[in-house]
Amino acid sequence: MAISSPENRQSPTRWLVVILPYLWLLLFFAAPFLIILKISFSDTAIAMPPYTPVFEGFAKIGDFFSQLDFENYLFLTEDPLYIEAYLSSLRIAFISTFLLLLIGYPMALAMARAPSTIRPTLLMLVILPFWTSFLIRVYAWIGILKPEGLLTLLFQTIGFLGPDEQVNIFRTDTAVFIGIVYSYLPFMVLPLYSALEKLDGTLLEAANDLGCPPWKAFWKITFPLSLPGVIAGSMICFIPITGEFVIPDLLGGAETLMIGKTLWTEFFGNRDWPLASAVAVLLLLLLVVPIAIFQNQQKKVA
Repeated sequence: MAISSPENRQSPTRWLVVILPYLWLLLFFAAPFLIILKISFSDTAIAMPPYTPVFEGFAKIGDFFSQLDFENYLFLTEDPLYIEAYLSSLRIAFISTFLLLLIGYPMALAMARAPSTIRPTLLMLVILPFWTSFLIRVYAWIGILKPEGLLTLLFQTIGFLGPDEQVNIFRTDTAVFIGIVYSYLPFMVLPLYSALEKLDGTLLEAANDLGCPPWKAFWKITFPLSLPGVIAGSMICFIPITGEFVIPDLLGGAETLMIGKTLWTEFFGNRDWPLASAVAVLLLLLLVVPIAIFQNQQKKVA
């Protein structure tokens, strides 16, 4: 009589652990993406849904290729509006991620070097904004940044502005950067803190004993060892910022062009679902590049 080994008895559980993430990706990523991809190859129609269905059935593989229509993708390359929207989104995402790194790294470093008794409190303060609705927090910045808002009142009170002067940054890219940095700062701080907390302090002590200045020890030891956190935080922030819609719509002006606003306009304003789907597919492909770079970096670190 064969006796099953512990490895054989655990194999169903192991398969379950492996299958569940793939099922999650299949249901909530692959399936919606395939639906959007299908719509992007269709034509606009005055109907419900507002597009002409494609790939409804074909007898052979030649019928499949004959139904492919790249008209929407060609239109995106011909209209400068979409190219400018993509480039503007990348520019805002790069600048915002850089600002988040400049602000978040010192915060995470201070948290990692703080006494262990107060680290949980500092960590809770970073997570605290998540207890409030994201939309409410963005609306709060409207009350702060608008010309007659709290920021103008503060500067008038301390004498930086005259009684008739106002702060005119609302509905500008500056207001968008402020809103993005405020909203995404925890997503940058937490991965950095996780990496810096694991740093071996004896390495810095050894560098100090050997006469290495603190600034040089930071660039030679602390920063290189925290690169996984830097890359993770940058990717976590850069990817959603590129497709951000709420903050540019509420805090940005008419000249603030981002692909998220363009996508919303095509879907709900113009009701051009095929073109909007093509915009979404290209946006996804645009974001796959930094993900691939991040994975390559992780392999090199490992």
